Amino acid sequence: MSQPSSAAPSPGPDAAISGSGAAAGAPAGPGPSSVPGPPRSLIVLLAVACGLTVANLYYAQPLLSELRHTFGIDAVTAGSLVTVSQLGYAAGLLLIVPLGDVLEKRRLATVLLALTTGGLVLAGLAPGFPVLLVALLIVGTTLVVAQILVPFAADLAPDATRGKVVGQVMSGLLTGILLSRTFGSVLAGATSWRVVYLTSAALMVVMTLVLRRSLPRRAPGAEAAALSYGMLLRSTARLLRVYPALRRRALYQAAMFGTFSVFWTTISFVLTSEPFDYAQWQVGLFALAGAGGALVAPLAGRWADRGLVRPMTAAAFAVAALSFGLAGVGRHSVIALGAAAVLLDMAVQTTLILGQQVIYRLDGQARSRLNSAFMATFFVGGAVGSQAGSYAYHAGGWTAAAALGAALPALALLYWTTELRRPRDRDRDRGRDRAPDQDRAPDLVKAEPPAPGVSSSPPPPGSPEAGRAAADR
Repeated sequence: MSQPSSAAPSPGPDAAISGSGAAAGAPAGPGPSSVPGPPRSLIVLLAVACGLTVANLYYAQPLLSELRHTFGIDAVTAGSLVTVSQLGYAAGLLLIVPLGDVLEKRRLATVLLALTTGGLVLAGLAPGFPVLLVALLIVGTTLVVAQILVPFAADLAPDATRGKVVGQVMSGLLTGILLSRTFGSVLAGATSWRVVYLTSAALMVVMTLVLRRSLPRRAPGAEAAALSYGMLLRSTARLLRVYPALRRRALYQAAMFGTFSVFWTTISFVLTSEPFDYAQWQVGLFALAGAGGALVAPLAGRWADRGLVRPMTAAAFAVAALSFGLAGVGRHSVIALGAAAVLLDMAVQTTLILGQQVIYRLDGQARSRLNSAFMATFFVGGAVGSQAGSYAYHAGGWTAAAALGAALPALALLYWTTELRRPRDRDRDRGRDRAPDQDRAPDLVKAEPPAPGVSSSPPPPGSPEAGRAAADR
């Protein structure tokens, strides 16, 4: 489990830090509630960096029509650009993100951003479709730098405000996702699709230099640093067996990201047909409605810090299902569809932030690996939702797609009810009447010995982890 720091890490680039949120060799100090967090300027920088980098994964979606004309390809071949980017991202989640636990994070992040920049330049100058395909595979694989920066922010934050800090950084990442389609559509309409990628490459150069100068050095723990790459990957897979809470939150988010993908994959079909007949740039502007949902990310972090993970998770599931009900009823009203987009994005982002707060508490020495397993699982849910949404729309139109979108969070809510029953059943079996801890999943208990490189030392007295361990005992 992570340990509360007794001194805030220096934000300067030469401040070497090891462990989880504590300066190496720092003396014992006050409890986590009095530990200052990272400076706000650093939080803003991490949020902007995450948003600008992850946006590259979504630029191709509104550009497919223009790419078809440039290279003389059909719609299915053009769609493979999105598929290749997603496959590259999934590979990066599984093969690169775990390295954040064993390599110095600032160096790893800047190297990945440099590779992303190269891929973007290659995409912008691609003379043929195969070159563009390879370029976007490189970009997709290295874009996982955002999933290294988010655990980095969690490492820097003290336990008492970790949810708030992660929520603020994630708001930048989610805003980047939501605005990328609008940015790509408008810029490509004014210039060309090549300018989109070359402009992003220039932004990545600036971001690489700024992060290199501003991020503190953060050395991995000695135990984790000793892991070989093969052991690192095996320990990442084993985390899903060790931590039931990780499995549960990953499945929750797979359902929510699936319903998110159902909406945003099929809504363009609705908006480009009767009665709207929107142009591509107008569809891009509609995506701005979803950006309003990013405002909930900092609030979700505060809810997590206040111990409201469980009830707010259920509320988010209900809101997601109801948003699709609104979208189905308001099929012919752009206002109703826009309101549904905002509600859905708020719900998805709420469960994401709450889930990250839960998994980051599991082990401070394995946060990158925990994030890798979590993200890879729900990314599969998003891919399945996107494909299933396309089939549903083709088979039954928007009504079928909306029904599918409502069903996924409803199923997650049913699964959530088993989370409520399990603590009561366990307490009754043990002959005790104990109120479950409010800021973590009820099954936050190791089912087997920790994975290699995963810390198992007892938490320090007075820390939140010590309180949870006492409650379990």
